[in-house]
Amino acid sequence: MNVLIIYAHPEPKSFNGALKDLDVSELTSLGHQVKVSDLYAMNFKAVADRDDFQMLENEDFFKYAKEQKRATKTNSFSKDIQREQEKLLWADFVIFQFPLWWFSVPAILKGWFDRVFASGFAYSSENRYDSGGLKGRKAMLSTTTGSPKQAYTPYGIDGDIHERILYHINHGMLYFAGLEPIEPFIAWTPSHNDEDRKRYLEEYKRRLNNLSEIPAISYHPTSHYDEHHQLKKEYRAF
Repeated sequence: MNVLIIYAHPEPKSFNGALKDLDVSELTSLGHQVKVSDLYAMNFKAVADRDDFQMLENEDFFKYAKEQKRATKTNSFSKDIQREQEKLLWADFVIFQFPLWWFSVPAILKGWFDRVFASGFAYSSENRYDSGGLKGRKAMLSTTTGSPKQAYTPYGIDGDIHERILYHINHGMLYFAGLEPIEPFIAWTPSHNDEDRKRYLEEYKRRLNNLSEIPAISYHPTSHYDEHHQLKKEYRAF
């Protein structure tokens, strides 16, 4: 299997770095082909702007999504975007490794999504969610938190980790682009305890050895929605 790791942490010696290193060593030992996009090491540009295109369709009025569509057709994205898109097309499985910052991904990773998950490449008005441009590939979030697990429960102070925190990433980014998200790996407050870090590394190693067995997150396909983007009554749970 071809595995792409999108890694977003500024410190190589961090626990996120340790999880990324385990990805590489364990998956390689299992016979998988592995590529890593270390966004900080690459000094990946997070800001979406005119420099993302080798040429513009309209120099007078810049419309980013429209230029993305044109660049997809003409293969005229900037080189850094092209390289990341080529990696995605190569991959069978994508792992996103990052710390949870402000209930979301670090800015450099959000910029990666903005620029690489381009209109016309990852999605279009006709092809999104279960028919998105990256259909046929699986993806997994691997993240670390600063608050304990109890804070991220349905009645916790930070809100349910799955329905309120990671939903906009799993559903609004990964699934929207056609990827099939699987259940995330979460290391709760790993900076607090060395024994916890060792335990998490062992848990993660076992997970990497059983990637194909991890359940997918179930989302409705687009056929379950009507022309007003509302879930049809027969698919609603009451």
